Amino acid sequence: MSGERSWSENNERVKKMAKHAIAVASFSIVLFILARQSSSHSFKSIFSRRAPKFLGRFSTSNPHHHYNDQRWKRLIRYQYETRYFEQRLDHFSFSELPTFNQRYLISSEHWAGADRLGPIFLYCGNEGDIEWFAANTGFVWEIAPSFGAMVVFPEHRYYGESMPFGSREEAYKNAATLSYLTAEQALADFSVLITSLKRNLSAEACPVVLFGGSYGGMLAAWMRLKYPHISIGALAASAPILQFEDIVPPESFYNIVSNDFKRESTSCFNTIKASWNALISLSQKENGLSQLTRMFRLCRELKNTEELANWLESAYSNLAMVNYPYPSDFLMPLPGHPIREVCRKIDGCPDGTSILERVFEGVGVYYNHTGEVDCFKLDDDPHGMDGWNWQACTEMVMPLSSSPDSSMFPAYDFNFSAFQEECWTNFKVNPRPRWITTEFGGKDIMTNLKTFGSNIIFSNGFLDPWSGGSVTQNVSDSIVALNTQEGAHHIDLRAATAQDPNWLVEQRATEIKLIKKWLSTYYRAKGATLLPNVETGNMANSM
Repeated sequence: MSGERSWSENNERVKKMAKHAIAVASFSIVLFILARQSSSHSFKSIFSRRAPKFLGRFSTSNPHHHYNDQRWKRLIRYQYETRYFEQRLDHFSFSELPTFNQRYLISSEHWAGADRLGPIFLYCGNEGDIEWFAANTGFVWEIAPSFGAMVVFPEHRYYGESMPFGSREEAYKNAATLSYLTAEQALADFSVLITSLKRNLSAEACPVVLFGGSYGGMLAAWMRLKYPHISIGALAASAPILQFEDIVPPESFYNIVSNDFKRESTSCFNTIKASWNALISLSQKENGLSQLTRMFRLCRELKNTEELANWLESAYSNLAMVNYPYPSDFLMPLPGHPIREVCRKIDGCPDGTSILERVFEGVGVYYNHTGEVDCFKLDDDPHGMDGWNWQACTEMVMPLSSSPDSSMFPAYDFNFSAFQEECWTNFKVNPRPRWITTEFGGKDIMTNLKTFGSNIIFSNGFLDPWSGGSVTQNVSDSIVALNTQEGAHHIDLRAATAQDPNWLVEQRATEIKLIKKWLSTYYRAKGATLLPNVETGNMANSM
C-alpha cells in the first residue's frame, strides 16, 4: 500500500474493533482493527484481532430509529405466535443447572398438518433479536404456503430475549456465565426444540428443512452435518464455514470489499485508499482532531483517529455486504447499487475538493441517505461485551488480513498472539482456533462433505465479501453451490420484490426445485399420500 511506511510503528496494542453484522439477517458483519492512537495522533493498522462480526448488532439497534420503524412495519406482513421453550443451560452434562426460556416464533397458518406430513421450515437464529431476522427472511415466509409448511424461527441463546440467568447483565457477567454461549449449545437448542415440538404435535414423521443466512447459514449447514436425523436438508446462504485457520486466504474479505468499489470506479478506489494517510496527516496538525470533528460533523469531539477510521471502514464493509440492486433498509436506508452511489458522490465533487471531504460525501450515502441525521455518533458498544465478541474470543476465530496491493484498506496481518492477549484482557479466556474445524470440519471440505454429507445448498453472491470463505463449488449431486456474480449478502433469503433481477428470480427457483426434490424423495420413502401442493410445491413454481 502506498502509505504503509507512514503508519506509526510505536504501538503494538489494539484498542477497539469496528463492528459489523454476516447475517443475517445476518451475519452479520466484519471487525476491522486499527491500533491505539499514539501521542503524535498517528496509528498503524496491524492485525485483525477478532472474528468478523456479521449483522446481529443491528437487530438490537434503537427501535425508535427510522430504519427500525420500517423493520417492524415489515414484520406485520408475517403472522406468527411468539412462544417460549424451557431449555437446558448445558446440553452436554448432567449437572443440575438453571434452565432458561428460549423464544421462538411459529406460524402454523399454512401447515398441512401432521396427518399429511406437512413439512416444517426452521430458520437457525443468528446473533441477534430473532424478530429482526424473521423480518428480513421473506423467502421462507413466501414459499411456506406452497409447501403447506409450518414456519419456526428459534432465537439463538444469549441474544434477543433468550437470556440465561434471567437477564443480559447476569448472562454477560463474566466468563463463567458466558461459557454456555457456543455454536454447539445453540445447535442442541434447535434440535431439542424441534424434536419436542414435533412430539407434542404428533408430527414426528414431518420432515424439517433448515434455512439460515450468514452465521445462521453456518449453523444450518453444521446442523445438517451434526444432526442429520433432525432435518432432510439445509439452505445455507452466505455461510463462510471455511473462514477458519488457514483454509482460505485471510485477505479475501477485504479484497472483495475493495474490488466492489474498484469495479465501480478506479478513482473512487484510489481516493479511499489515499484517505487513510490523509486522515493521519490532518490529525497530526495543530487542532487536527477538531478539524476532523467539524469536517465529519461528529456529535462529540474526536478523541483519536482510530475511532473515525473504524467508522469509515464499517461503512465500506457494510456497503459491500448490502450492495443490493434495489433500495433496501436492511442495515440503513440505502439506494439500489449503494456502492455505485458512494463512488458517484466521491468522484462528483468539484475540483479542489480534498480527499477527506470527498470521503465524507461518499459515506453519507451509508450513514445519512435520508438526510435526517444532524451529527454522527461513532460509539458502538463501548463496553465491548456483546455476545459475538465472546464467541469470537472462544471458538469463532476467523483470521482476516488486508493486503498492501489489492486492498483499499491499511495493510495488516492477523496476529494470533495479540488477539489472544486481547481476549484474555477482556474476558479472561483463551481462544481455541482449531475447535470449529475439529467439531464441524473444514479441512479438505470437498472430500469430507461428499463422504459424510447430503442435501445442502450453499448460496453465495460474489459481491459479498463473505463469499471468500464460503463453499462455492458443487460437492456432489446433493450438495450444491449456487453462485451469482452480482449477488450480495444472502440476498436470496430476502423477500421477493418487483425489482428483482432475472438472475435472482432464477436462483430462488433453483432453490425451490431442490427443496421440492428433498421432500419428494422423503415422501416416496415414507410411502405417503399427500396434498398435491405439499408434495410438489406447485404454487412455488409460479413465484
